[in-house]
Amino acid sequence: SRLPCEGLCFTAAFGNALFWKRETCSGGIKRDLLVSPVSSCNYVCRLGPALLFVKTSQGKEEGRRFYACSACRDRKDCNFFQWEDEKVSETRLVAREEYNRNHQPPFTHRQNVERYKNFILLPLSKRRFCQECQQLLFPAEWEKHLDHQFLCNISIAQLKSPSQLLYPLENKKTNAQYLFADRSCQFLLDLIIDLGFRRVLSVGTPRLHEMIQSKASQGEDFRVRSLLLDIDFRYSQFYTEDEFCHYNMFNHYFFGGEAAREACRKFLHQGNGGRVIMVTDPPFGGLVGALAASFKKLMAMWKETGKEEMPMFWIFPYFFESRILEFFPSFSMIDYQVDYDNHALYKHGRTGRRQSPVRIFTNLTPSMIVLPVEEGYRFCTICQRYVSSGNQHCEICNSCTSKDGRRWKHCVLCKKCVKPSWFHCNNCNCCALQNHTCEKTDAGCFVCGKAGHKRSTCPSLSSTRTFWLWSIREKSQQYFILHISLKNSLLECLFSLLKKVKRILKEMHETSCFFCQVRCYSVHCSGTV
Repeated sequence: SRLPCEGLCFTAAFGNALFWKRETCSGGIKRDLLVSPVSSCNYVCRLGPALLFVKTSQGKEEGRRFYACSACRDRKDCNFFQWEDEKVSETRLVAREEYNRNHQPPFTHRQNVERYKNFILLPLSKRRFCQECQQLLFPAEWEKHLDHQFLCNISIAQLKSPSQLLYPLENKKTNAQYLFADRSCQFLLDLIIDLGFRRVLSVGTPRLHEMIQSKASQGEDFRVRSLLLDIDFRYSQFYTEDEFCHYNMFNHYFFGGEAAREACRKFLHQGNGGRVIMVTDPPFGGLVGALAASFKKLMAMWKETGKEEMPMFWIFPYFFESRILEFFPSFSMIDYQVDYDNHALYKHGRTGRRQSPVRIFTNLTPSMIVLPVEEGYRFCTICQRYVSSGNQHCEICNSCTSKDGRRWKHCVLCKKCVKPSWFHCNNCNCCALQNHTCEKTDAGCFVCGKAGHKRSTCPSLSSTRTFWLWSIREKSQQYFILHISLKNSLLECLFSLLKKVKRILKEMHETSCFFCQVRCYSVHCSGTV
């Protein structure tokens, strides 16, 4: 469960199968478009088949098409890149295959299952978990991890709660692994049971899967079962091949091959496909088009049993409502606020704009979703659904229109309800914030404001800039000014600055750090600069 990455925008045009991947905010000039949500088996990175994108510029023709990683939005996390029209040499293909092999986990899923079986047989004093390698350790492996931090005396209860044992992967551009709080997790499980479902396909929801597995092992009366599909392979250390599948939800890729795909199909087809629901909590900065394509393939796998549409809970921020409805028109948004344990902002109990924006989108009838009255939710008899306490029914719109939990107001001119902080602007002919900038203009360069180029290629950057660097000599206490000419990019400026600082500090026989008051001869100390 995840945060949208700052500076990225996502829109969609489902009719012609084009989906935005990312939009460069440096002037809004260049964009990468997802040409097709269907992955290509011809080009594979370490996270499975790549997706096809195209570079475009405002007011210009479509640029070159290229393949890139389906899950990572930062080349530092996955540097795979391939022009569609470029011929790839055999040497390059071999090098890629070698790179992918070298970046695979040290053990297969089956090997991890065997290791787990042997691990629980060890005495409590010999069970260790390496926090740096995120791996269960046997006594024979301790010597290799002597310099690492590790946990001792790993109990069975800890092994059954791996999300508490593993570090969350919080890279916002790759994993952004935010975990359900107990409140939200318990609500989802209670709701699933009340609705009569007996099997849960948990796509990117390890905390929910963990709770189901824990309760199933405690009592015979608990009949709900779960299968976890997740890109985090570390969970293979704790779950069997019938409980966990290593899966990339952006390209519908099962890392375990046909065996893992068959395990998923078998789970969905149990009991002729009845009483099964999919619960998914994708990264909020992910490609909605690619996600929707993968979810539809999972639904198609379930449809082989002869059913119409698999019930689903898609957990996502409310401001993506229009995007989700483009791909799943039958979905509706539930007012329940989902919160997370390891997220500073997405918490329950906050008021106003600080509330968690995460909601539940579902294809079930809204009146079936009963929300807890003790948390302030109430049932609207007109809309026939549960809403938050601040979501008041608008007689003009004939609907409970609030999306963020606050009471919205109706604008007669816009003919719809808007946020309470918005006011109608006659210049823009729509409602907006009171201090907004009127007259929409084409986005330009962040440096000079002109259109036609980005910040990195702005001509204004060639002008001379002056940077001031203050340093204190220990004896003379004299100040000096460092003048730097910046002729290319900001990155070159930083390199030039560091080189000159290093040369100056080297010439100084004694340099005293202003903050820590100790002698410092390295530029890494922020107190020196």
